[in-house]
Amino acid sequence: MAHNYLVLARKWRPQTFDDLLGQGHVARTLSNAIRQGRVAHGFLFAGVRGVGKTSAARILAKALTCREGPTPTPCGRCDACVSITNGSATDVQEIDGASNNSVEDIRRLRENVVYQPSALRFKIYIIDEVHMLSGSAFNALLKTLEEPPPHVKFVFATTEPHKIPVTILSRCQRYDFRRIATRQIAGRIEQILAEESIPLEPAAVRVLAEEAGGSMRDALSLLDQVLAAFPDGAKAADVTWLLGVTPQALLHRVAAAVIDHDPRAALEAVREADDAGHDLQQFARSFLHYLRDLLVLASCADAAGLTGLADAEERAARALVERTTVPHLHRLFALASRLLDELAHSPLPRVHVDVALARMATADTVLPIADILARLERLPQAREPGGTGPQARPPAGRGAPPPADP
Repeated sequence: MAHNYLVLARKWRPQTFDDLLGQGHVARTLSNAIRQGRVAHGFLFAGVRGVGKTSAARILAKALTCREGPTPTPCGRCDACVSITNGSATDVQEIDGASNNSVEDIRRLRENVVYQPSALRFKIYIIDEVHMLSGSAFNALLKTLEEPPPHVKFVFATTEPHKIPVTILSRCQRYDFRRIATRQIAGRIEQILAEESIPLEPAAVRVLAEEAGGSMRDALSLLDQVLAAFPDGAKAADVTWLLGVTPQALLHRVAAAVIDHDPRAALEAVREADDAGHDLQQFARSFLHYLRDLLVLASCADAAGLTGLADAEERAARALVERTTVPHLHRLFALASRLLDELAHSPLPRVHVDVALARMATADTVLPIADILARLERLPQAREPGGTGPQARPPAGRGAPPPADP
Protein backbone atom coordinates (compact mmCIF):
# COMPACT_ATOMS: atom_id res chain seq x y z
CA MET A 1 0.00 0.00 0.00
CA ALA A 2 2.84 2.38 0.81
CA HIS A 3 4.24 2.23 -2.74
CA ASN A 4 0.92 3.59 -4.09
CA TYR A 5 0.97 6.67 -1.87
CA LEU A 6 0.60 9.96 -3.75
CA VAL A 7 2.15 12.91 -1.98
CA LEU A 8 -0.21 15.74 -1.07
CA ALA A 9 1.47 18.23 -3.42
CA ARG A 10 0.57 15.99 -6.39
CA LYS A 11 -2.79 14.82 -5.08
CA TRP A 12 -3.99 18.38 -4.53
CA ARG A 13 -2.36 19.93 -7.59
CA PRO A 14 -4.58 22.65 -9.15
CA GLN A 15 -6.69 21.32 -12.03
CA THR A 16 -8.49 24.50 -13.14
CA PHE A 17 -7.68 28.19 -13.29
CA ASP A 18 -9.96 28.72 -10.29
CA ASP A 19 -7.77 26.35 -8.28
CA LEU A 20 -4.65 28.51 -8.74
CA LEU A 21 -4.01 29.95 -5.30
CA GLY A 22 -2.92 33.58 -5.13
CA GLN A 23 -2.60 33.96 -8.91
CA GLY A 24 -5.93 35.55 -9.77
CA HIS A 25 -4.30 38.02 -12.16
CA VAL A 26 -2.86 35.16 -14.22
CA ALA A 27 -6.03 33.07 -14.17
CA ARG A 28 -8.21 35.99 -15.23
CA THR A 29 -5.98 37.09 -18.12
CA LEU A 30 -5.52 33.58 -19.52
CA SER A 31 -9.23 32.80 -19.18
CA ASN A 32 -10.21 35.98 -21.04
CA ALA A 33 -7.64 35.32 -23.77
CA ILE A 34 -9.07 31.84 -24.36
CA ARG A 35 -12.64 33.11 -24.26
CA GLN A 36 -11.86 35.84 -26.81
CA GLY A 37 -9.72 33.63 -29.05
CA ARG A 38 -6.62 35.79 -28.44
CA VAL A 39 -4.21 33.08 -27.30
CA ALA A 40 -0.54 33.83 -27.94
CA HIS A 41 1.87 31.25 -29.33
CA GLY A 42 4.45 31.74 -26.56
CA PHE A 43 4.11 32.23 -22.80
CA LEU A 44 6.64 32.84 -20.05
CA PHE A 45 5.57 31.98 -16.50
CA ALA A 46 8.03 33.49 -14.00
CA GLY A 47 8.07 33.22 -10.21
CA VAL A 48 9.56 31.50 -7.19
CA ARG A 49 9.28 27.76 -6.74
CA GLY A 50 5.99 26.12 -5.82
CA VAL A 51 3.58 28.93 -6.75
CA GLY A 52 1.81 27.18 -9.64
CA LYS A 53 3.80 27.87 -12.81
CA THR A 54 3.90 24.31 -14.17
CA SER A 55 0.37 23.63 -12.91
CA ALA A 56 -0.85 26.70 -14.80
CA ALA A 57 0.93 25.44 -17.93
CA ARG A 58 -0.90 22.11 -17.68
CA ILE A 59 -4.22 23.83 -17.08
CA LEU A 60 -3.61 26.02 -20.13
CA ALA A 61 -2.85 22.90 -22.18
CA LYS A 62 -6.12 21.31 -21.04
CA ALA A 63 -8.06 24.50 -21.74
CA LEU A 64 -6.74 24.61 -25.33
CA THR A 65 -7.19 20.92 -26.12
CA CYS A 66 -10.33 19.98 -24.15
CA ARG A 67 -13.02 18.29 -26.21
CA GLU A 68 -15.40 21.07 -25.20
CA GLY A 69 -12.87 23.79 -25.94
CA PRO A 70 -10.90 25.81 -26.33
CA THR A 71 -12.49 26.82 -23.05
CA PRO A 72 -11.29 28.51 -19.85
CA THR A 73 -13.06 25.75 -17.89
CA PRO A 74 -11.79 22.38 -19.16
CA CYS A 75 -14.06 19.48 -18.30
CA GLY A 76 -11.38 17.28 -16.75
CA ARG A 77 -13.16 14.14 -18.04
CA CYS A 78 -12.39 13.90 -21.76
CA ASP A 79 -9.44 11.94 -23.14
CA ALA A 80 -7.42 15.12 -23.66
CA CYS A 81 -7.89 16.38 -20.10
CA VAL A 82 -7.29 12.97 -18.53
CA SER A 83 -4.14 12.28 -20.56
CA ILE A 84 -2.66 15.69 -19.70
CA THR A 85 -3.47 15.22 -16.02
CA ASN A 86 -1.76 11.82 -15.80
CA GLY A 87 1.14 12.88 -18.04
CA SER A 88 0.48 10.46 -20.91
CA ALA A 89 -0.46 13.00 -23.61
CA THR A 90 2.06 12.64 -26.44
CA ASP A 91 1.14 16.05 -27.85
CA VAL A 92 1.92 17.83 -24.57
CA GLN A 93 5.61 17.49 -23.84
CA GLU A 94 7.11 18.65 -20.55
CA ILE A 95 10.83 19.25 -20.97
CA ASP A 96 13.34 19.86 -18.19
CA GLY A 97 15.45 22.78 -19.35
CA ALA A 98 18.25 21.88 -16.94
CA SER A 99 18.93 18.46 -18.49
CA ASN A 100 17.85 19.19 -22.09
CA ASN A 101 19.70 22.45 -22.56
CA SER A 102 21.98 21.80 -25.52
CA VAL A 103 21.58 23.10 -29.04
CA GLU A 104 21.09 19.50 -30.25
CA ASP A 105 18.07 19.11 -27.94
CA ILE A 106 16.47 22.25 -29.36
CA ARG A 107 17.22 21.20 -32.93
CA ARG A 108 15.36 17.93 -32.35
CA LEU A 109 12.47 19.96 -30.96
CA ARG A 110 12.49 22.15 -34.08
CA GLU A 111 12.35 19.07 -36.30
CA ASN A 112 9.28 17.78 -34.46
CA VAL A 113 7.21 20.97 -34.34
CA VAL A 114 6.46 20.79 -38.08
CA TYR A 115 4.41 17.62 -37.63
CA GLN A 116 0.70 17.86 -36.86
CA PRO A 117 -0.50 16.74 -33.41
CA SER A 118 -1.38 13.06 -33.28
CA ALA A 119 -4.43 13.24 -31.02
CA LEU A 120 -5.04 16.73 -29.62
CA ARG A 121 -5.91 20.10 -31.09
CA PHE A 122 -2.44 21.57 -30.44
CA LYS A 123 1.09 20.43 -29.79
CA ILE A 124 2.21 22.13 -26.60
CA TYR A 125 5.79 22.29 -25.37
CA ILE A 126 6.25 23.10 -21.68
CA ILE A 127 9.90 23.85 -20.90
CA ASP A 128 10.58 24.09 -17.18
CA GLU A 129 13.58 26.09 -15.88
CA VAL A 130 14.02 27.48 -19.37
CA HIS A 131 16.74 29.84 -18.16
CA MET A 132 19.07 26.82 -18.02
CA LEU A 133 19.21 26.57 -21.82
CA SER A 134 22.56 27.44 -23.35
CA GLY A 135 23.04 30.56 -25.44
CA SER A 136 23.26 28.47 -28.60
CA ALA A 137 20.06 26.64 -27.66
CA PHE A 138 18.22 29.94 -27.24
CA ASN A 139 19.48 31.07 -30.64
CA ALA A 140 18.31 27.83 -32.22
CA LEU A 141 14.87 28.30 -30.67
CA LEU A 142 14.53 31.93 -31.71
CA LYS A 143 13.22 31.52 -35.27
CA THR A 144 10.76 28.78 -34.34
CA LEU A 145 9.45 30.85 -31.44
CA GLU A 146 9.02 33.90 -33.67
CA GLU A 147 7.01 32.11 -36.37
CA PRO A 148 5.78 28.76 -35.02
CA PRO A 149 3.32 26.57 -36.93
CA PRO A 150 -0.30 27.40 -36.04
CA HIS A 151 -0.74 24.08 -34.22
CA VAL A 152 2.16 24.72 -31.77
CA LYS A 153 2.20 26.55 -28.43
CA PHE A 154 5.20 27.15 -26.19
CA VAL A 155 4.99 27.62 -22.42
CA PHE A 156 8.22 28.46 -20.61
CA ALA A 157 8.55 28.36 -16.81
CA THR A 158 11.42 29.90 -14.87
CA THR A 159 12.48 31.04 -11.43
CA GLU A 160 15.12 33.37 -12.91
CA PRO A 161 13.65 35.38 -15.80
CA HIS A 162 16.60 37.80 -15.77
CA LYS A 163 18.78 35.04 -17.26
CA ILE A 164 16.62 34.71 -20.37
CA PRO A 165 17.78 36.65 -23.46
CA VAL A 166 15.70 39.70 -24.27
CA THR A 167 15.15 38.34 -27.78
CA ILE A 168 13.23 35.43 -26.23
CA LEU A 169 11.38 37.62 -23.73
CA SER A 170 10.14 39.94 -26.47
CA ARG A 171 8.49 37.02 -28.28
CA CYS A 172 6.50 35.74 -25.29
CA GLN A 173 3.65 36.94 -23.15
CA ARG A 174 5.10 37.18 -19.65
CA TYR A 175 3.10 36.32 -16.51
CA ASP A 176 4.69 36.94 -13.12
CA PHE A 177 3.49 34.53 -10.44
CA ARG A 178 3.43 36.01 -6.94
CA ARG A 179 4.37 34.50 -3.63
CA ILE A 180 1.24 33.15 -1.97
CA ALA A 181 0.08 34.94 1.17
CA THR A 182 0.53 33.06 4.44
CA ARG A 183 -3.18 33.28 5.27
CA GLN A 184 -4.07 31.80 1.86
CA ILE A 185 -1.67 28.91 2.37
CA ALA A 186 -3.09 28.29 5.85
CA GLY A 187 -6.62 28.33 4.44
CA ARG A 188 -5.76 25.77 1.75
CA ILE A 189 -4.01 23.52 4.30
CA GLU A 190 -7.09 23.63 6.54
CA GLN A 191 -9.28 22.75 3.55
CA ILE A 192 -7.07 19.76 2.68
CA LEU A 193 -6.97 18.60 6.31
CA ALA A 194 -10.77 18.68 6.42
CA GLU A 195 -11.04 16.69 3.17
CA GLU A 196 -8.47 14.14 4.38
CA SER A 197 -9.96 13.99 7.92
CA ILE A 198 -6.57 14.75 9.47
CA PRO A 199 -6.42 16.49 12.90
CA LEU A 200 -3.98 19.38 13.19
CA GLU A 201 -4.38 22.31 15.54
CA PRO A 202 -4.65 25.81 13.98
CA ALA A 203 -1.39 26.98 15.56
CA ALA A 204 0.45 24.11 13.86
CA VAL A 205 -1.14 25.04 10.52
CA ARG A 206 0.07 28.60 10.99
CA VAL A 207 3.65 27.42 11.60
CA LEU A 208 3.54 25.35 8.39
CA ALA A 209 2.19 28.27 6.38
CA GLU A 210 4.86 30.63 7.69
CA GLU A 211 7.69 28.17 7.03
CA ALA A 212 6.52 27.61 3.43
CA GLY A 213 7.83 31.03 2.41
CA GLY A 214 4.99 31.74 -0.03
CA SER A 215 5.18 28.32 -1.74
CA MET A 216 2.11 26.09 -1.64
CA ARG A 217 4.11 23.08 -2.79
CA ASP A 218 6.62 23.57 0.03
CA ALA A 219 3.75 23.85 2.51
CA LEU A 220 2.26 20.53 1.41
CA SER A 221 5.68 18.85 1.43
CA LEU A 222 6.17 20.02 5.02
CA LEU A 223 2.66 18.80 5.87
CA ASP A 224 3.53 15.35 4.50
CA GLN A 225 6.62 15.35 6.71
CA VAL A 226 4.61 16.32 9.79
CA LEU A 227 1.96 13.66 9.13
CA ALA A 228 4.65 11.00 8.74
CA ALA A 229 6.08 11.94 12.15
CA PHE A 230 2.73 12.50 13.90
CA PRO A 231 0.05 10.39 12.16
CA ASP A 232 -2.47 11.00 14.96
CA GLY A 233 -2.19 14.79 14.74
CA ALA A 234 0.32 17.37 15.83
CA LYS A 235 0.46 20.48 17.96
CA ALA A 236 2.41 23.64 17.18
CA ALA A 237 5.22 22.54 19.52
CA ASP A 238 5.53 19.26 17.60
CA VAL A 239 5.80 21.07 14.28
CA THR A 240 8.37 23.58 15.52
CA TRP A 241 10.45 20.74 16.97
CA LEU A 242 10.30 18.68 13.78
CA LEU A 243 11.08 21.56 11.42
CA GLY A 244 13.70 23.18 13.66
CA VAL A 245 11.67 26.36 14.05
CA THR A 246 12.52 28.61 16.99
CA PRO A 247 9.62 28.42 19.51
CA GLN A 248 7.67 31.63 20.13
CA ALA A 249 8.24 31.26 23.87
CA LEU A 250 12.01 31.43 23.36
CA LEU A 251 11.72 34.49 21.11
CA HIS A 252 9.58 36.17 23.77
CA ARG A 253 12.18 35.40 26.46
CA VAL A 254 15.00 36.91 24.42
CA ALA A 255 12.95 39.99 23.51
CA ALA A 256 11.96 40.50 27.16
CA ALA A 257 15.60 40.20 28.23
CA VAL A 258 16.92 42.81 25.80
CA ILE A 259 14.01 45.18 26.52
CA ASP A 260 14.57 44.81 30.28
CA HIS A 261 18.34 45.34 29.83
CA ASP A 262 19.18 41.86 31.14
CA PRO A 263 22.04 40.53 28.99
CA ARG A 264 22.54 37.44 31.17
CA ALA A 265 18.96 36.26 30.59
CA ALA A 266 19.30 36.84 26.84
CA LEU A 267 22.56 34.89 26.62
CA GLU A 268 21.18 32.02 28.72
CA ALA A 269 18.19 31.73 26.38
CA VAL A 270 20.47 31.57 23.34
CA ARG A 271 22.64 28.97 25.06
CA GLU A 272 19.56 26.80 25.59
CA ALA A 273 18.60 27.21 21.92
CA ASP A 274 22.11 26.29 20.78
CA ASP A 275 22.27 23.29 23.12
CA ALA A 276 18.89 22.12 21.79
CA GLY A 277 20.29 22.14 18.25
CA HIS A 278 18.44 25.17 16.89
CA ASP A 279 20.05 26.76 13.85
CA LEU A 280 21.24 30.19 14.99
CA GLN A 281 20.70 31.79 11.60
CA GLN A 282 17.11 30.55 11.69
CA PHE A 283 16.87 31.92 15.25
CA ALA A 284 18.09 35.34 14.06
CA ARG A 285 15.52 35.39 11.25
CA SER A 286 12.72 34.41 13.64
CA PHE A 287 13.84 37.01 16.19
CA LEU A 288 13.80 39.69 13.50
CA HIS A 289 10.23 38.68 12.60
CA TYR A 290 9.26 38.81 16.28
CA LEU A 291 10.68 42.32 16.67
CA ARG A 292 8.72 43.28 13.57
CA ASP A 293 5.53 42.02 15.24
CA LEU A 294 6.36 44.03 18.37
CA LEU A 295 6.83 47.14 16.23
CA VAL A 296 3.48 46.58 14.55
CA LEU A 297 1.73 46.20 17.92
CA ALA A 298 3.47 49.32 19.26
CA SER A 299 2.72 51.42 16.18
CA CYS A 300 -0.86 50.40 15.31
CA ALA A 301 -3.85 50.92 17.56
CA ASP A 302 -5.62 48.11 15.69
CA ALA A 303 -3.14 45.43 14.61
CA ALA A 304 -5.71 42.72 13.89
CA GLY A 305 -4.47 40.43 11.14
CA LEU A 306 -1.11 42.23 10.84
CA THR A 307 0.96 39.82 12.93
CA GLY A 308 1.46 36.07 12.86
CA LEU A 309 0.86 35.75 16.60
CA ALA A 310 -1.83 33.66 18.24
CA ASP A 311 -4.14 35.37 20.73
CA ALA A 312 -2.16 34.36 23.83
CA GLU A 313 1.14 35.21 22.14
CA GLU A 314 -0.20 38.62 21.10
CA ARG A 315 -1.31 39.40 24.66
CA ALA A 316 2.17 38.56 25.95
CA ALA A 317 3.75 40.66 23.20
CA ARG A 318 1.52 43.65 24.02
CA ALA A 319 2.59 43.45 27.66
CA LEU A 320 6.18 43.52 26.44
CA VAL A 321 5.57 46.52 24.19
CA GLU A 322 4.29 48.53 27.15
CA ARG A 323 7.74 48.27 28.78
CA THR A 324 9.60 50.03 25.96
CA THR A 325 9.24 52.69 23.27
CA VAL A 326 8.76 52.62 19.51
CA PRO A 327 12.14 54.34 18.82
CA HIS A 328 13.90 51.76 21.00
CA LEU A 329 12.19 48.91 19.12
CA HIS A 330 13.42 50.48 15.88
CA ARG A 331 16.94 50.47 17.30
CA LEU A 332 16.67 46.81 18.35
CA PHE A 333 15.32 45.91 14.91
CA ALA A 334 18.27 47.62 13.23
CA LEU A 335 20.72 45.72 15.44
CA ALA A 336 18.96 42.40 14.77
CA SER A 337 18.97 43.10 11.04
CA ARG A 338 22.71 43.77 11.16
CA LEU A 339 23.19 40.48 13.03
CA LEU A 340 21.43 38.59 10.24
CA ASP A 341 23.77 40.14 7.67
CA GLU A 342 26.81 39.19 9.78
CA LEU A 343 25.67 35.58 10.16
CA ALA A 344 25.51 35.10 6.39
CA HIS A 345 29.32 35.15 6.25
CA SER A 346 30.36 34.16 9.77
CA PRO A 347 32.17 30.93 10.70
CA LEU A 348 31.34 31.69 14.37
CA PRO A 349 27.56 32.24 14.54
CA ARG A 350 27.30 31.77 18.32
CA VAL A 351 29.85 34.52 18.95
CA HIS A 352 28.01 36.97 16.70
CA VAL A 353 24.64 36.17 18.28
CA ASP A 354 25.98 36.57 21.83
CA VAL A 355 27.70 39.88 21.06
CA ALA A 356 24.66 41.25 19.22
CA LEU A 357 22.27 40.37 22.06
CA ALA A 358 24.65 41.84 24.64
CA ARG A 359 24.75 45.02 22.56
CA MET A 360 20.94 45.12 22.39
CA ALA A 361 20.49 44.45 26.10
CA THR A 362 22.94 47.19 27.13
CA ALA A 363 21.69 49.80 24.66
CA ASP A 364 20.08 52.81 26.31
CA THR A 365 16.35 53.05 25.83
CA VAL A 366 15.56 55.55 23.11
CA LEU A 367 12.87 57.99 24.23
CA PRO A 368 10.50 59.79 21.87
CA ILE A 369 11.26 63.50 21.35
CA ALA A 370 7.92 64.44 22.91
CA ASP A 371 8.85 62.60 26.13
CA ILE A 372 12.24 64.32 26.26
CA LEU A 373 10.64 67.76 25.85
CA ALA A 374 8.05 66.96 28.51
CA ARG A 375 10.79 66.00 30.96
CA LEU A 376 12.67 69.21 30.24
CA GLU A 377 9.55 71.23 30.94
CA ARG A 378 9.18 69.52 34.33
CA LEU A 379 12.71 70.48 35.43
CA PRO A 380 12.85 73.08 38.28
CA GLN A 381 13.01 76.58 36.87
CA ALA A 382 16.00 78.76 37.79
CA ARG A 383 15.34 81.29 40.50
CA GLU A 384 17.22 84.61 40.71
CA PRO A 385 17.38 84.79 44.55
CA GLY A 386 18.78 81.28 44.96
CA GLY A 387 21.59 81.91 42.55
CA THR A 388 21.87 78.15 41.84
CA GLY A 389 20.28 78.06 38.44
CA PRO A 390 21.66 79.25 35.15
CA GLN A 391 21.97 83.00 34.67
CA ALA A 392 18.84 84.58 33.24
CA ARG A 393 18.93 85.54 29.61
CA PRO A 394 19.12 89.26 28.79
CA PRO A 395 15.88 90.79 27.55
CA ALA A 396 15.21 90.52 23.86
CA GLY A 397 16.90 93.21 21.82
CA ARG A 398 19.68 93.78 24.38
CA GLY A 399 23.03 92.10 24.17
CA ALA A 400 25.15 91.01 27.09
CA PRO A 401 27.11 93.82 28.87
CA PRO A 402 30.67 94.28 27.66
CA PRO A 403 33.42 92.75 29.81
CA ALA A 404 34.98 95.04 32.43
CA ASP A 405 38.37 96.53 31.68
CA PRO A 406 41.22 94.84 33.57
